[in-house]
Amino acid sequence: MRYELYYHPTVQGRGEFVRLALEEAGADYVDVARRKGKAGVPAMMKIIEDKRSARPPFAPPFLKVGKLVIAQTANILFYLGPRLNLAPRDEASRLWANQLQLTITDLVVEIHDTHHPITSWLYYEEQKPAAKRRTRDFWRYRVPKFLGYFERVLQRNGGRYLVGRRLTYVDLSVFQIIEGLRYAFPKRMKRFEKKVPGLVALRDRVAGRPRIKAYLASPRRIPFSQWGIYRYFKELDA
Repeated sequence: MRYELYYHPTVQGRGEFVRLALEEAGADYVDVARRKGKAGVPAMMKIIEDKRSARPPFAPPFLKVGKLVIAQTANILFYLGPRLNLAPRDEASRLWANQLQLTITDLVVEIHDTHHPITSWLYYEEQKPAAKRRTRDFWRYRVPKFLGYFERVLQRNGGRYLVGRRLTYVDLSVFQIIEGLRYAFPKRMKRFEKKVPGLVALRDRVAGRPRIKAYLASPRRIPFSQWGIYRYFKELDA
């Protein structure tokens, strides 16, 4: 069955966590909103705004599989994991993977709020003083807490993968976190990486996987930009 992924056509954002899983698995999928004309963004908005639906998605990303529509990144990955062979077989481990993914979801919010700490409705320039303060606290308290946690989980699991003895969607998501922080905060991240050598090595292993390597070099991988979760501002990367 073909998977239909719905997300903004020019932004990596939260949709990228799902794309990485689909690409690693070699799944048959279409990135719907990137289609031209009415088959693209209008098709996505039609599902969101469908007044007849009893279970409408709040916002993208969401995944359509036949008549089933699944929203929220962690929820999508919880569904896809077993079907793409990117999740453990036993229930306790699947729940553990989902728990880690939900923690990544919390981290994603904190990353976004470094440049938009007051509201998403204002431009960055309209909240720059608050962004500077938020970013200082983010790197002083939150990055060590979150990445330090994932580093400990990785080491306690043997140092190669975060869950079990083979790659899961959680490893792919941590790869994306590292990549995004490197883009948004190249100087700060370079200094911090020595504190999480296991995560850096995990990032390198993921980047070297044949399908991921091919995906990263392809036009299917939307470049980082000043839109979305990760945004580079020189004054925040002191």
